[in-house]
Amino acid sequence: MVAARITVNGKETAISPAAPHTTTLDFLRDRGLTGTKEGCAEGECGACSVLVARPGVHKPTDWVAVNACLVPVAALDGQEITTSEGLATAGEPGTPSTLHPVQQEMAVRGGSQCGYCTPGFVCSMAAEYYRPGRCAHAEPSDGADAEHGPNGFDLHALSGNLCRCTGYRPIRDAAFAVGTPADDDPLARRREEAPPAPVATEYTQDGRTFVRKETLAETLRVLSERPDAVPVAGSTDWGVEVNIRSRRADCVVALDRLPELRELRVESDHIEIGAALTLTEIERRLDGGVPLLAELFPQFASRLIRNGATLGGNLGTGSPIGDSPPVLLALEASVVLAHADGEREVPLTEYFTGYRQSVRRPGELIRAVRIPLPLSRVTAFHKIAKRRFDDISSVAVAFALDIEDGVVRKARIGLGGVAATPIRARSAEAALEGRAWSAETCAAAAALLRAEGTPMSDHRASAGYRAAMLGQSMLKLYAQTSEAVSA
Repeated sequence: MVAARITVNGKETAISPAAPHTTTLDFLRDRGLTGTKEGCAEGECGACSVLVARPGVHKPTDWVAVNACLVPVAALDGQEITTSEGLATAGEPGTPSTLHPVQQEMAVRGGSQCGYCTPGFVCSMAAEYYRPGRCAHAEPSDGADAEHGPNGFDLHALSGNLCRCTGYRPIRDAAFAVGTPADDDPLARRREEAPPAPVATEYTQDGRTFVRKETLAETLRVLSERPDAVPVAGSTDWGVEVNIRSRRADCVVALDRLPELRELRVESDHIEIGAALTLTEIERRLDGGVPLLAELFPQFASRLIRNGATLGGNLGTGSPIGDSPPVLLALEASVVLAHADGEREVPLTEYFTGYRQSVRRPGELIRAVRIPLPLSRVTAFHKIAKRRFDDISSVAVAFALDIEDGVVRKARIGLGGVAATPIRARSAEAALEGRAWSAETCAAAAALLRAEGTPMSDHRASAGYRAAMLGQSMLKLYAQTSEAVSA
């Protein structure tokens, strides 16, 4: 096995002697790259943002911004990253470096004050700067809305970055002022070449091991032999456990680059989404083809998190407040579970068995999520939270309805945050099906929806508030869709 190595700002370096749980953030800072900062260690502030060369959607390589505080550096064995220090172009000996266009705009427009958060903003901004097709949809005069600039810059690229002193207006000004990469821009040219291929890794230090196998079969064999092993994809959940709760594992098994878990196929009767595709990859590959998922993605955490988080990971944690389960329940999705002994398909309605518990057996992984076709035409996702974006749901409600000739033929409603597991709103569904799509029907369904689940009171919301929001969500759906449906 070749020694684990990583390319940082164009220079290859050994990962050793870092421990297998060492984050990329700590690894970089230990090597003097202190532009990468630790603010929260939970993936919420973006001060640790760095760029990773990943397989592209529209070009061979995409520069993807991720939270370095969450990703174990061992997970980047054989990979290539760029930090804020690597964006500037080095000058001749004795002369200063030339600022990257993103850095230049942040400087001249007052986007940095204390400077602590600035490197993270710069890296997230650079990922959007290099996004293929960013300017293709831009209007020459203005940006059409407050979240998209005249240069095509999507401010959601910065939704995972926080600033405490400068304020966001000058940062927004800088984002909306950047142009297109020059022809000789080395990071832009890098997109035309393939990213580093995944490498098999078995990195051991101090009795703990980080493992990445080349195939799913090999991975399943390891999990069968090591029941104590922790499977990890984007590390957006496990990284928090390591940082905040000091969790350590004797064996971590990486799933994020397994080709069998990274396929997206559209068949005649279903869509199959690989469990290790990131939410950003799914969003860009589907390109609005599943409207309910398209509505979910902007409300799921931040772009930095979506660049690492996976559907497999979100379902694998079994959290009752995960945002994807209500949507997938409304879409009547199923999960494909893989084990060394074979595969099985389980409807998502039968997958959750209790709080953070599921039907998955030891050594079994989620290989893919299947969504049946055709899709319902009337869909909506309502996330009730304290902040508009980048927050945990108090309540999440997903609707998928088939309405023909003014009558509800089929209704599927997925709920999160109101029980020990994500659930279907069976009573409300039954109250809708076979009835006219009317204010009276929706009012009756809303009354039943308020009684679904067993909501509890906590620091996010009271049980009464959660119940009220369920009913209100039904009424909101009718208000949003009644004219379109009748037309």
